[in-house]
Amino acid sequence: MIKTDLPIYLASKSPRRKKLLEQVGLKFKIIAIECDENINSKQSPVQNVKRIAEEKMICARKKVNSGIIITADTIVVLDSNVIGKPKDQKDAFRILKKLSGRTHFVYTGISILNCASNKWITTYEKTAVKFRKISDDEIIDYIRSGSPMDKAGAYGIQDDYGAVFVEKINGCYYNVVGLPLANLYQSFLKVI
Repeated sequence: MIKTDLPIYLASKSPRRKKLLEQVGLKFKIIAIECDENINSKQSPVQNVKRIAEEKMICARKKVNSGIIITADTIVVLDSNVIGKPKDQKDAFRILKKLSGRTHFVYTGISILNCASNKWITTYEKTAVKFRKISDDEIIDYIRSGSPMDKAGAYGIQDDYGAVFVEKINGCYYNVVGLPLANLYQSFLKVI
């Protein structure tokens, strides 16, 4: 397990990232940051998630003087198009209908900074997710639950109902939830 005397900070509003770090027994504090998460159409998905994670780190560094900071950004990509969080229920329906019966990719960029040593690492994870064919009624029921509204790709693989859309994955399950834990752990060891 990760052993450090330095305080650890997660710069994220995501309840899923918080839960994942708690799941692996990490003691940390959450800090709120406001940072643009704009996608640059001239950059690849990998470049985008790594850049956004680093931009979040720059914002977070202004609030933390010592310790270790973790930032992350997750996007969903289908046919080279980035799919963000749905704007409304109609948009959530459109997104889920597009994902139905197809394979998409989830990318997460992670940035970790040790403020004491100034060691900084930025990495990423990519996971392929195949949805089974889902009916309009299933999509509508899922949207009514409210769950898709705060998630990239309009679904949560960890949701009771969203989980049944996923036929199979190739890669890190936790990446699809929002934080690839094995990658995070190995990267963390490089900065402490």
